[in-house]
Amino acid sequence: MENYMQDAFLPLRDVVFKTLRQAILTGELKPGERLMEIHLANKLGVSRTPIREAIRQLELEGLVIMVPRKGAQVASITEKSLTDVLEVRLALEKLAVDLACRRINYEQKERLKETLLAFEALAETDDAGQIARADVAFHDAIFDATGNMRLGQMVNNLAEQMYRYRFEYIKDRSGHRKLVEEHRLIYDAIISGDVETATKEISVHIKNQEASIIKKIRSEEGQG
Repeated sequence: MENYMQDAFLPLRDVVFKTLRQAILTGELKPGERLMEIHLANKLGVSRTPIREAIRQLELEGLVIMVPRKGAQVASITEKSLTDVLEVRLALEKLAVDLACRRINYEQKERLKETLLAFEALAETDDAGQIARADVAFHDAIFDATGNMRLGQMVNNLAEQMYRYRFEYIKDRSGHRKLVEEHRLIYDAIISGDVETATKEISVHIKNQEASIIKKIRSEEGQG
């Protein structure tokens, strides 16, 4: 939760909300961790009021839950919450690659190539945050190529929840080579206008992510 005052032009409650949400999405605040108002207020140098307001907003987003006699804590990543999000994501991504194959123009092809290469370069590093953002940029370039603003808006509505799962997946460096290969296959299919292959490869991409995170969830449950 470093340098949260970089958003000082926003209302304080929004700054605190954004800071806490980012900490949850990147795993700095871990699933099951209690959100102590006094501790967070001291850490961020604010009163308890914006902390309380931010926690209320995070609860509405499903990132925080209220536990009787314990108070607020970071919501766990469950199989159900994962599959709910990824079912919707898969449907949107399949539609996106279908439309992108048919509509992508030269400039959009160049942007997609740039995001592909940027992801491949970052995948060689240990910076999970940068890799996750590069992954988002690659998929955003696909959605941009559809020319469908409504589709992009629907994805943005899921963006925060998807980022949390994406980050969990990307933290496991052993899967980076597979991610690079999957992105390359999706890219090649879109550039060549091969709807069938693009749809198949995006499905494999999402399903592999789902399987990997479910394995991690079950492993952590077994240790608990």
